[in-house]
Amino acid sequence: MSAVWWQRIEGGLVFVAALIAVTGQSFMGISGYWWVYLILFFAPDIGFLGYLAGPKMGAAVYNLLHLYGIGLAVAVTGFAIFGSPLYTNIGLIWMAHVGFDRMLGYGLKEPSGFGDTHLGRIGRQADQA
Repeated sequence: MSAVWWQRIEGGLVFVAALIAVTGQSFMGISGYWWVYLILFFAPDIGFLGYLAGPKMGAAVYNLLHLYGIGLAVAVTGFAIFGSPLYTNIGLIWMAHVGFDRMLGYGLKEPSGFGDTHLGRIGRQADQA
């Protein structure tokens, strides 16, 4: 099995583990607001806006917002320092998003363009290759 598949499997495991951790507790003390989870799940994709400044800046901003470590830092800080379910869950949802992207094959971006990732080429050109 190639290294890319291992990274995709890892992404799937992080996605599932983070979702299990989030659903094991109530979100901000108010369970049932699934739309809040959904908005937070897609929040790291705001990194797409970096591409307005060009592919090099876009890749840097997108990659910064798509690191497992950022979500982990937010979750650990929320739990250990602030004792906050809100920050803990935001970090876990962040990690779930990154894991989901990796599972689907959307890796960290290369400065050459959005379709070039550390997991290989994505998009229509990848399908034709």
